[in-house]
Amino acid sequence: MTPPSHPTTVNLHSTRTLPWLLATPLAIIPSRLHSVNMTLVLNRLFSSSIQMGDLNFLQGRVIALKIRDAGIEYRLTFSPDGFRSVSFKRRPDLTMSGTVYDFLLLATRREDPDTLFFHRRLRIDGNAELGLYVKNFLDGLDWDPAQLPFPIRVAFSNVVPVYEWIADLAGSK
Repeated sequence: MTPPSHPTTVNLHSTRTLPWLLATPLAIIPSRLHSVNMTLVLNRLFSSSIQMGDLNFLQGRVIALKIRDAGIEYRLTFSPDGFRSVSFKRRPDLTMSGTVYDFLLLATRREDPDTLFFHRRLRIDGNAELGLYVKNFLDGLDWDPAQLPFPIRVAFSNVVPVYEWIADLAGSK
């Protein structure tokens, strides 16, 4: 069986989760290491927004990103220089949670943030005002995948169909 070459319509009632065979190794990697790597990705992805000051509303705030099906949590904060990881002892001002699949849909823009939040696929808990700012920022984000390096651009265009194929093989719908 081969993965599909073109994206299909997203079923927002489907709860594709990361197969345990992939989730287990991710869960044993220390959370601090996950957070450090996530800051590198976010700083690269949002570099122009950081330079323009679009993310200053996050300054000094602690954000937790929870990937429920992978057992991963990232703990981050923001400064004018960009994102950085913080101690898990610091209580988050805002927690955003979802599955790997939900975050992939968000990152690849296969689904808009409003839809994912409305269907409770992605959840925001904590400071309501900060959560609204984050949701509006994500909803208004107009990033161009062409700005990404070629290998990452190719991976982004194929990650959701390949993930769907793997999850379907593992029966994690």
